[in-house]
Amino acid sequence: MAHLPRTALALGLALAAACGVPEEKYKAAISESGRLKAGLDAESQRARDLEAKLAEESAKRKASEERAAAAETSKAQLEQAASRLAAEKTQLEKKSAEYEALSKSLSGEIQAGRIQISELQGKMTVRLAEKVLFPSGSATLSRDGKATLAKVADAFKDLKDRIVRVEGHTDNVPIKSAAFPSNWELSAARAIAVVRFLESAGVDPAKLAAAGYGEWQPIAPNDTPEGRAQNRRIEISLATR
Repeated sequence: MAHLPRTALALGLALAAACGVPEEKYKAAISESGRLKAGLDAESQRARDLEAKLAEESAKRKASEERAAAAETSKAQLEQAASRLAAEKTQLEKKSAEYEALSKSLSGEIQAGRIQISELQGKMTVRLAEKVLFPSGSATLSRDGKATLAKVADAFKDLKDRIVRVEGHTDNVPIKSAAFPSNWELSAARAIAVVRFLESAGVDPAKLAAAGYGEWQPIAPNDTPEGRAQNRRIEISLATR
C-alpha cells in the first residue's frame, strides 16, 4: 500500500470507519486492487509484445512472398528469353539452310562469275552485273540474261515466306534518250524487266517487287571503268515478310 498517498489512505480509512467497514478488511481490499491492477498491466504489456511480434512476423512473411513472386517473375522472364533465343536459332538455321540451297542451285552461274550471292542479317542478295543481263543503255534482256534469270527463277520457286525485291542500279554517267531521260528511268525499267521475266518463269507475282535507284547507291567508286562496271547491276534481295 506504500504506493497510495497517505492523505488518500487516511481518507479511505476514515470513510471505511464511518461506513462500519473494519480497517483490516479495507486494507486487504486495497491490496487486492493493487495486485489486480499490476496483473492487468502485465497482461497489457504481454499483449503489446505479442502484437509487435505478430507485426514483425507478418512483415517477414510479406517480404518472403515478395521475394518468391520476384523469383517467379525472373523465372518466367528467363523462360521467355530462352524460348525467344531458341526460335531465333531455328530461324537462323532455316535461313542458313536456304542460303546453302540457293548457292548450290546456282553454283554453275556463281563459278562462271555471272552471279554473286551474299547474306547479311538474314537477308540474301543475288547480284548480277549489267553485262550479264542487258546491252549498254538498254532495258531489254539479252538471250544470255534470260538464260541466267531462268536458273534464278527455278531456284526461287522453293523459297517460302520471302519477298523477292528486284533493284536496278546504274553508274553516274548521265543518260538522256527518248526512252530514258535519266538513270532513274533506266534503272527502274531494268528492274521491271527482270520482275516480268521472273513472273513469266513461274515466280509468284505476289512476292515480287521492283525499284530503281539510279546512280545513288554505288558499291564502288565511279572514277574508274572497273568501279562503274560494278555499279551497273541488278540486285535481287530476298527478305522475310
